[in-house]
Amino acid sequence: MAFKEWQPVCAALADGRQSVILRKGGIHEGRDGFSFAHEKFFLFPTRFHASPEQLKGPESGEALPEWQPGDDIKITHYIEAEWASTLTDWAEVKRLESQHIYGEQTVRDRFDWQGRGMNSGSIHVAKVKVFALAAPWVFPYEARYGGCRSWVKLDSPPDDWKSGLIPVIARIDAP
Repeated sequence: MAFKEWQPVCAALADGRQSVILRKGGIHEGRDGFSFAHEKFFLFPTRFHASPEQLKGPESGEALPEWQPGDDIKITHYIEAEWASTLTDWAEVKRLESQHIYGEQTVRDRFDWQGRGMNSGSIHVAKVKVFALAAPWVFPYEARYGGCRSWVKLDSPPDDWKSGLIPVIARIDAP
């Protein structure tokens, strides 16, 4: 399985500037809405719904178009969720600010959003460990990877993908 996340957030996870993933869910998450349904997954960079003003710090820049069928997708990182929870206290969510690059208004909008199995005043969070693949896994983008969904099923990865995994050490303050 792969978890779709904005390309700049993938970069922040990949270089240790982010150690949590915050998610509310998309319109194609199913009747029960989003959940961190998988503890281990590949990180799938997406540009869907991404806009620089939704991020803080040096991540702002030009928004890029979503992948098109045939574009090369490079999977470079693998994730293990250490824990996942649904937070309902804004103060707890705010304490995670140093562990991600999402802009405060983006996080607030997600926290306040209601729908698809989620109440207003809540957000899913996962504390993650990130591992770099020894070599990128490259394959062509297909329409089945598109849409407003967090999880996508990929074809089988290269046989030796687990060899040479390199842990990415978070370079941010603990809460």
